[in-house]
Amino acid sequence: MTFSIHGLAVSRGIAIGRAVLVASSRVDVAHYFVKPDQVDAEIGRVRAGRDAVVDEIHRLQESITRMGPKEAPQELSALLDVHLMLLQDEELVSGVKHWITDRLYNAEWALTTQLEIIARHFDEMEDAYLRERKADMEQICERILRAMKGSQSPIVQPVQRGGRKPSQQDLLLDDTVDVPLVLIAHDLSPADMLQFKQSVFAGFITDVGGKTSHTAIVARSMDIPAVVGARTCSQLVRQDDWVIIDGDAGVVIVDPSPIILAEYGFKQRQGELERGRLQRLLHTPAITMDDQKVQLLANIEMPEDAQVALKAGALGVGLFRSEFLFMGRQGRLPDEEEQYQAYKKAVEGMQGLPVTIRTVDVGADKPLDDSVRDNAHLNPALGLRAIRWSLADPGMFLTQLRAILRAAAHGKVRMLIPMLAHASEIRQTIAHIEKARAQLDRRGVAYGPIQLGAMIEIPAAALSLRLFLKYFDFLSIGTNDLIQYTLAIDRADESVAHLYDPLHPAVLRLVADTIAEGRAQGKDVSVCGEMAGDVTMTRLLLGLGLRSFSMHPAQILAVKQEILRADASKLEAWAQGVCDAEEPGEELSSRPMPL
Repeated sequence: MTFSIHGLAVSRGIAIGRAVLVASSRVDVAHYFVKPDQVDAEIGRVRAGRDAVVDEIHRLQESITRMGPKEAPQELSALLDVHLMLLQDEELVSGVKHWITDRLYNAEWALTTQLEIIARHFDEMEDAYLRERKADMEQICERILRAMKGSQSPIVQPVQRGGRKPSQQDLLLDDTVDVPLVLIAHDLSPADMLQFKQSVFAGFITDVGGKTSHTAIVARSMDIPAVVGARTCSQLVRQDDWVIIDGDAGVVIVDPSPIILAEYGFKQRQGELERGRLQRLLHTPAITMDDQKVQLLANIEMPEDAQVALKAGALGVGLFRSEFLFMGRQGRLPDEEEQYQAYKKAVEGMQGLPVTIRTVDVGADKPLDDSVRDNAHLNPALGLRAIRWSLADPGMFLTQLRAILRAAAHGKVRMLIPMLAHASEIRQTIAHIEKARAQLDRRGVAYGPIQLGAMIEIPAAALSLRLFLKYFDFLSIGTNDLIQYTLAIDRADESVAHLYDPLHPAVLRLVADTIAEGRAQGKDVSVCGEMAGDVTMTRLLLGLGLRSFSMHPAQILAVKQEILRADASKLEAWAQGVCDAEEPGEELSSRPMPL
């Protein structure tokens, strides 16, 4: 039966495919397809993992027997018997074989897929004791996965889906692996998303999240359809259901009829045609109709993203989110050499164009592993995050500063400091940079010059612009956090998503004043938040005087198209009228825009 689920549209486009339900704790399990001649080997890997767990349980039982009933209670022995029984469960064994043989899933993916199905069966049982056995099944699957880590697995190569995309008829009639897959989870952390960027999925849906959560931001950077804040989607959709993700409307359609499939297939093709038309603008300079040059920069997460930025026509990197180098590392922070090589790769990848590296910005919706630092604060968005985190750990901060300075010897590097609010923080940061230079001098290590910039993402910073411009070469407005802190809204919480308003008069006034003060003092000002990549905001920002936009590479051409059609001089009075309105959102949609 066809039904729809509504969430928040965070990344445009249409994705059609089969659902893969994944618990967040298991998102980092590898997801790839194996070749038909590898099926037996994959089944053998699961069997070897299961046998290893069986042997482990047998050894535990023998040790319990030697201990005697006083040291080892009978309940423990009974629990091990239950685990042995579940390991031999026919539904688990046959299900894993099915996913490997029929769908060509790799062994780990097949095991976790079947676990999700069995877990659903346990949830539907009326007997409370039997329902609780779900936890036992999860435990033994986790033990099998750990045992399999010692097995040799094939190198994961980028998945090639054959020479053509499947037609709607294929989707309706063909039940093979040559169809798109969409991932459905309760939530995805930024570390999960790093795994996801290398995976086989054509789109994703999460129960929680907001439009500017980092899950949504990475989805846009990957240019794949996504819907977040879909509430109970992971409970309503079943493994292997056909699903349509409408990333434009924020709608998920489950078990679509042939007519609906055909309609969305047409929309999908129209979107591809539009992207093809935008490609014609790739080598066209971003200049308004009144000859105002506009700089279009890219936001990236990893060094290899520099190649994507170049291909999208970016004139540099306006934001390299260095924190993604620190995430998902099981407690081991990257050392100076590893960071230096990563930054150097990004700098050299941009072929002489400038690269803005933001110092590590963790906390709130971007925690590191729990083993590194406890982020379970009452309100992490207002706690030890970004520059506060760096200044609290001088060793870590100096390591990163040295790596960035060394990378500057290979090209144009700008360093960006996040979440500054106090003069004391500014002075401490500059002192640390000088100390990092002195350390490199003592070691005789080469480094290059940098421009130093500050993020304007706290209202206190936006109201202290003259102080900031005294110390910094440029400013970058992080609109995501600026909106969050100005309006006191958690941007990752879908329950208050309707209050997250980039067109709130207070937000627009802070943005407008920052741009105006920067221009008055001859300092560069850019916007690197989501407003920069939103085509509905492009002309408003142009009218406010912005001439440097930094966004995800996938959004550059659409924004360039708006710039080429705009006359910036005619937009100034119109933009000021929008900012002065009581309801700027209504004014933006109703007030005639100058041609």
